Amino acid sequence: MEDKIFDVIVPTEKKIKIKGNKRVEEKEKIYPGYVLVNMIVTDDSWYVVRNTPRVTGFVGAGVFPVPLAQKEVDELFKRMNSDKVKHNIDLSLDDAVKIVDGPFKDLEGKVGEVDEERGKVKILVPMFGRETPVELDFLQVKKI
Repeated sequence: MEDKIFDVIVPTEKKIKIKGNKRVEEKEKIYPGYVLVNMIVTDDSWYVVRNTPRVTGFVGAGVFPVPLAQKEVDELFKRMNSDKVKHNIDLSLDDAVKIVDGPFKDLEGKVGEVDEERGKVKILVPMFGRETPVELDFLQVKKI
């Protein structure tokens, strides 16, 4: 089937996560549970793919899957081959957090802004009778 099935791809991208209070760069699946197949659809190739163990279904309506547009494929490959590493920050606006590192250690505040590209968060800390914004690395805060 090499002349009809060309590529089988599991799309992944690099993300930074926290494990054991340390930054760890991991590959994370872009579409968990999905595999992309570059193939010429004939009865034989379709039979092989459809009867592969643990394949449960396909995207599309009807009997045959719907192909992706070339623009979608190009964007996906651009995302997969990007040198930029995304930060996996599980904070959102107005979340209550505690600062665990730095000069503001042990103070509590709420999230005012999240910058996933740089891995920074702006925390509004009550200081001097008003909320003061403090920009910190996402490793320096912990969700309450």
